[in-house]
Amino acid sequence: MTEIDITLAALREAVRLAPDNLPLLRHFIKTLCDVTRQDEAAEFLSGLLANGKKTPAMQALLAEVFYRQGKNSHALAIVETLCDPEPVDRSIQVLYAKLLSREGQVEAAVRQYRSAIEADEFQRDSDFESLLGIHPATSRDRADSSPDRHAEVSEGRVRLGPGETRDSTVAGDLEKPSISFEQVGGMEAVKEQIRVKIIYPLTHADLFAAYGKSVGGGILLYGPPGCGKTFIARATAGEVNARFLSIGINDVLDMWMGNSERNLHELFSQARRNRPCVLFFDEVDALGASRSDLRQSSMRHLVNQFLLELDGSQASNEGLLILGATNAPWHIDSAFRRPGRFDRVLFIPPPDASARAEILKLKLATKPVVAIDFAKLAEKTADYSGADLQAVVDTAVEAKLQEAIRTGRPGPIATSDLLTALRTVKPTTREWFATARNHALYSNQGGTYDDILQYLKLR
Repeated sequence: MTEIDITLAALREAVRLAPDNLPLLRHFIKTLCDVTRQDEAAEFLSGLLANGKKTPAMQALLAEVFYRQGKNSHALAIVETLCDPEPVDRSIQVLYAKLLSREGQVEAAVRQYRSAIEADEFQRDSDFESLLGIHPATSRDRADSSPDRHAEVSEGRVRLGPGETRDSTVAGDLEKPSISFEQVGGMEAVKEQIRVKIIYPLTHADLFAAYGKSVGGGILLYGPPGCGKTFIARATAGEVNARFLSIGINDVLDMWMGNSERNLHELFSQARRNRPCVLFFDEVDALGASRSDLRQSSMRHLVNQFLLELDGSQASNEGLLILGATNAPWHIDSAFRRPGRFDRVLFIPPPDASARAEILKLKLATKPVVAIDFAKLAEKTADYSGADLQAVVDTAVEAKLQEAIRTGRPGPIATSDLLTALRTVKPTTREWFATARNHALYSNQGGTYDDILQYLKLR
């Protein structure tokens, strides 16, 4: 029995003896989550609620656990109840804002967050403010600025007020990745499609020109989180020695009307000035959500601007290689999949057995190990993403560190340590596939999600 198991057993017994002690319960749940036992935390809280302990504080704690698990719909169902008509606690309102932001409802998230911190200044979250594009001005800034000017500078980027224009020299951060497809384990079919669509037109320009095929285009990568979509995008840029511009929602979305569209246009313009350039949109569904699902007209305008930039109707996209990544392709407006935009939709599955073995070898390469049976570990980690495998290694390392602190003798990581870690770290991809399966079976017009059905052996 490890030290953490002993600690958790003691906390569990203390909570059993004092179930109404909320600070103690919070500490127990936080400890479970910190050692990646969110499932156990959710099960424990659900049991308390089922046994008549259905207080707002208990519900709020369960919502926090669901948020950490990535179960947004579960958390939203609780939080929306707790915030109707008024939030029982401003920390719950901040959690509500974070969930809305994950769902792509950025304007609603900003409103909820501002309301929360106006009522309780101690609920401020600087990282979340940065994500939303909210940068609180200092008192000196407020004294020096006029009511019409709200420009703020953060990390080399300018936040604009109404009617202002952005300095064209300030935009996203260009880089030149040093990795290539050699560092990408598996995914040979995906790499070949990227070669045909993006790489070969650059490396065999004369041949493609003879057939009238232009250089550039768009590919949408989708699949469970943590399976390497961002990594393969960087490797694509490294493969052709192109510049790489990674764009998140905080690079585009702005609280002022019209600025989001302007920011998006200037990022495309920067990429066009630095061709060949790989323009990578992470969580592209937040910027290209289905217009029929959007309530705010400002977000519809942004989607229209995005489509306009992809078309290259105002400026040529020759030499511009556009990659988008999403965990929820069914939420993206269907217009994005029209030929000439994201006309290739590629499924990025969890790594297969050989790839899992290679990933574990890389993760353990700099750590003290002994007699690791990578084949056995690969067999036991079906459906694990690359991020899940990292969590397995981290959990095993933490257990060895605790053992070394207790005994005073550091020991190497063995296969048994990793197998023990597998008992607590479960594959996060299964929840995604539960959702994806329904879309693949019942909303698969045109066969977009046939790859999911093949992976699940439903076809």
